[in-house]
Amino acid sequence: MMNATMAQQMTEKDGFIAALDQSGGSTPKALKLYGVDESAYANDAEMYALIHEMRARIIKSPAFTGEKVIGAILFERTMDSDIDGIPTADYLWDKRGIVPFLKVDKGLADEANGVQLMKPIDGLDQLLERAVAKNIFGTKMRSVVNAADKAGIEAIVAQQFEIGKQILGHGLMPIIEPEVNIKIADKAEAEDLLLASIRRHLDALPAGQRVMLKLSLPTKANLYKPLVEHPRVMRVVALSGGYSRDEANRLLSANDGVIASFSRALTEGLSHGQSDAEFDAALSATIDSIFEASRKA
Repeated sequence: MMNATMAQQMTEKDGFIAALDQSGGSTPKALKLYGVDESAYANDAEMYALIHEMRARIIKSPAFTGEKVIGAILFERTMDSDIDGIPTADYLWDKRGIVPFLKVDKGLADEANGVQLMKPIDGLDQLLERAVAKNIFGTKMRSVVNAADKAGIEAIVAQQFEIGKQILGHGLMPIIEPEVNIKIADKAEAEDLLLASIRRHLDALPAGQRVMLKLSLPTKANLYKPLVEHPRVMRVVALSGGYSRDEANRLLSANDGVIASFSRALTEGLSHGQSDAEFDAALSATIDSIFEASRKA
């Protein structure tokens, strides 16, 4: 059964979602941007310990509270770790007032029909059961659109909604994320096809079921307004997708009702070598800028 207080916060509250869910493949890059070189760790265990230290530092920062950060997406290892002896999801909700989500996908398959579907998610039901036991509210899963190919985009949306229904069956809120690659020449056309496909799948959901959507910032401002207003959608959030934070914030501001769910743009400017005061000041300024871009008009 979904936590009603968390659901209300995710539906109604001003703010944005922090994406702290870099996986094994993207962790070295995230650490490098944070000022931790690959020479600082000898194996995966040491690497994951360092990224958990970074995430814990962010989560414990005075600026990182539910006043402006209404949700946070965690990597599986982060969910299984503690902060000050408290499970991370419980720390987020009980100490910071932030709704916890879990990244559940296992990465991308090879490209076909201009898209990269998700790889099979082995053991998903068991992972979702663990997430429920850890007081996780919802999940996130990513696939990628690299061309305005109608068949490919339909396949990507169908897969997202199929697994989304499995997630809903566990009482969790799925964040459906068919990312459109911001570098492709036919991005606007791909987004039109994506919008049409998502609307069809939303309309087919049973009454009373809702999902969240995480989408690339569209070429045409307010393209996704019909999704923001759709009765089967709890919230539409945007990924930064490789844009700088300033550019992502500018584009986000032009899309009414869409809030941020930034990853790299959130940690931009944070460094391992900063004092706690410097780190907190930089994070606070970042959070303020993303919050303002996410605010309801």
